[in-house]
Amino acid sequence: MRNTKAFKEAVAQTLAELARRGVTLAPSTVEDTIEKNVSAVAERLGIQVRSAWRYFDAAALADRLADSAHAFEESSTDKGVGQAPMPPIDNPELALVLAGVPDALAQTGGDLYAVIINVAVNAWMAGHIHGEDGCTGCDGSRGPAVHDWEARMRTITELQPDITKWFDRDVWTRAVNDAGYAVTRR
Repeated sequence: MRNTKAFKEAVAQTLAELARRGVTLAPSTVEDTIEKNVSAVAERLGIQVRSAWRYFDAAALADRLADSAHAFEESSTDKGVGQAPMPPIDNPELALVLAGVPDALAQTGGDLYAVIINVAVNAWMAGHIHGEDGCTGCDGSRGPAVHDWEARMRTITELQPDITKWFDRDVWTRAVNDAGYAVTRR
């Protein structure tokens, strides 16, 4: 279905309609939604997918997607959900995670997915360790030594003495470029 002219036109029309409504969604999200909707129409009506396209309305789909996006934003704001708190700019563990990205790109041959997973897991783990003192589920699992977050930060600082350089976008970009990669927008 995704290789058809009708599908490509439907995606383009829906993205244009969303832009008119001031909503930005990833093209893949729109593609998945269109594929699911057109397939559902074909199945429910007992017709072929190519015949289901006559029921497709880009403006109506854009309205539903925009309403859904706005409802999500409002419900998140109402419940106090917002941007996750960032660690201090001089956090040594965050610097270590950032510093590992260029090396990870080189080691994985540019596999951005593997690099993102690595960063996400390391960041999640760092956040968990930082918050362990307030984690009731961690009480019996830390062992006799417990985890001393301050000691961990001191150790990491000793391993990576120039922490602040990794928070400079130009330094980080040069390191990625030196690894043989560049991040460019299509």
